[in-house]
Amino acid sequence: MYSLDFFRGLTMFLLIAEFNSLFTLMTSPGIEGTLLYTIGKQFSHHPWNGLRFWDLIQPFFMFIVGVAMPYSLANRLKRGQAQRQIRNHMLNRAGLLLLFGWALACIGDGKIVFQFQNVLAQLSVTYLLAFLVMNKPVRTQIIFSFLLIAITEIIYRVFPVEGFNHPFVANENFGTWLDLQYGGANLTGHWVSFNAIPTAAHTIWGVLAGKLLMSDRSAKEKLKILVIAGLIGVVIGYALDPVTPIIKRICTSSFIFVSGGWTILSLAFSYWLIDIKKQKKWSLLFAIVGMNPLFIYLFAHVGGGRFIEHIIYPFSMAIFGWMGELTANIITSALVLFFLWYICYWLYKRKIFIRI
Repeated sequence: MYSLDFFRGLTMFLLIAEFNSLFTLMTSPGIEGTLLYTIGKQFSHHPWNGLRFWDLIQPFFMFIVGVAMPYSLANRLKRGQAQRQIRNHMLNRAGLLLLFGWALACIGDGKIVFQFQNVLAQLSVTYLLAFLVMNKPVRTQIIFSFLLIAITEIIYRVFPVEGFNHPFVANENFGTWLDLQYGGANLTGHWVSFNAIPTAAHTIWGVLAGKLLMSDRSAKEKLKILVIAGLIGVVIGYALDPVTPIIKRICTSSFIFVSGGWTILSLAFSYWLIDIKKQKKWSLLFAIVGMNPLFIYLFAHVGGGRFIEHIIYPFSMAIFGWMGELTANIITSALVLFFLWYICYWLYKRKIFIRI
C-alpha cells in the first residue's frame, strides 16, 4: 500500500531527524517569539501534561507496525510457512528488538545500563501482545486493548507504591517506582518502561486498521471507518484530560486515546490522499525511508548523523557562515538530514532492504 509506505517513511524521516540538531536549533533563545520558534516547539516532547506533535511520533511508529502485521502474516502464509514457523519468527523478532533497544540505551549512556524506555524496546512488547490476539475477533481485540489501558489506569491509581503514591506526578508514580526496582529509572526524562503495556493498544489498533485496509470493503467505506474511529479516540482522550491528564511520558489512558485517535486520522488522510486521490509520485520521497526503517533508525541512533555532520560541517560553515552562526548551523543540520535520506535512496535503488 502506497499510503502505508508513505506514512511509515514520513515517521521514520522524522525519527532520524531527531538525532541531529535541526529541531533544537529551531528553538534557540535568539529566535524566541518567531514563527520558526513556534514550529520548532512542536518538534519536542511536552514537558508533562499536554500534547505536542512530537508526542505522536512514537504512537505513529507503534501503530504502523501493527498495520503491517496482517500483510506480513498473509505473505508468510502465501509462501507456505506453518503457524509454528511464523510464531518462532515473531518471538525472534521481538527478542532482537528488545536487545537492540537495551543496547541503544547502553550506547547513549556510555556504560552498561538496564533501561527499556526507547521505542525499540517498547515495540518488542507491544508487537508480541498484538500478535497474541491478532487472529481473534475484532471485538476481542478491542476489548483486550481497552483492558490494557484500564489495568494501567487502575495500577497507577491504587498500587501501594513505597514512599510515594502520586499517580500523575513526575518521578512519584508507579512507573518510576517499578523502574527503580531494577535500577533502570529515567529520572531526568521521566520516561517509564511500563509504557509498553498501555501503548500495546496502538499496535493492536494498527492490526485492526491493517485488516480493514486488506478487506473487500470499498475505499469510501474504509475511509469512513478510519475517520470515525480516529475522531472517537480524539474526543475520548481530550474528554478524559480533566480526570486523567494527557501525559506522554507515562502514557496515561487519556494520552493513549488522543494519540491513537490522531494516529488513525493520519493514516486516514494518507489513505485518502495517496490511495484514493492517487497522489503517489511525490510520496516516494518519504516512502523510500520507510523501506529500511530499522537500519536507518539504528544508523542515526549510534552516531551516523554526527559522523556525517563532522565531515560536512567545515564546508557548510565556509559556504554559509556569512549568514550567521545560527542560520549556518540550521543549514548544516538540514544537509545532514538530506544525506541520511540519500543513504535510504541509495539502498532503495540497489534493492537492498535490511529487515529482521
